[in-house]
Amino acid sequence: MLRLLLRGGKPALTVTRSFHSTHIARMEKHVAVVLSGCGVYDGTEIHEASAVLVHLSRGGASVNMFAPNIDQMHVVNHLKGAPSEESRNVLVESARLARGNIQDLSKLSVKEHDAIIFPGGFGAAKNLCSWAVEGKDCSVNEQVKSVLQAFHGEGKPIGLCCISPVLAAKVFPGCEVTVGIEKDDKYPDTTDTATAINQLGCKHVSKSVAESHVDEKNKLVTTSAFMCNAKIHEIFDGIGSMVQGVLKLA
Repeated sequence: MLRLLLRGGKPALTVTRSFHSTHIARMEKHVAVVLSGCGVYDGTEIHEASAVLVHLSRGGASVNMFAPNIDQMHVVNHLKGAPSEESRNVLVESARLARGNIQDLSKLSVKEHDAIIFPGGFGAAKNLCSWAVEGKDCSVNEQVKSVLQAFHGEGKPIGLCCISPVLAAKVFPGCEVTVGIEKDDKYPDTTDTATAINQLGCKHVSKSVAESHVDEKNKLVTTSAFMCNAKIHEIFDGIGSMVQGVLKLA
């Protein structure tokens, strides 16, 4: 913004900074968020997805959401905690979280995004890969694998939380991730997952729930989220640390 001020009876030109729309558009980061359904036991963990979106919004990023157009591994009745006799589509269910504003993962353009984030939930281990039933011997959905490799190949950061860091462990040999505190009797699932990650030739780094780990070489930022039985605000803070790390690398 330009202003003319009178100094000693003469006009003087001063310049003040204005964060006008063109400046904001130039600085804004474009982040893809990949969902895996709706609900912790068979899809995306809803609180994690919400926390990711809140922190991205606070960080000034714009978001596009995606999900693969595939059937869920199975459907879980979240009230009973048991599978039900029905089938659901991952993209259709993810649209519930995205308020309908979501696209098929096949349409994700790496060139149009600065980073990508995968919230957790069992959907990441059931629908995006088969870790939930095969552990370290699992396979990763081909679209998901291609997207991860594309962002990695472009040197663009990848954020993962809860169980989703296992996707990176399968796709990027030798990478560093965290799913929480590795040797803690209170969290046997975390210890087992960390052990499997190490067995894949990757490095598991123990971090508390409010922390994240940054693998500078591979531009991976991970946090444990609900892999730890922690208070929800602590999980929210840990996801915030992950999102901030992703935006910083972007």
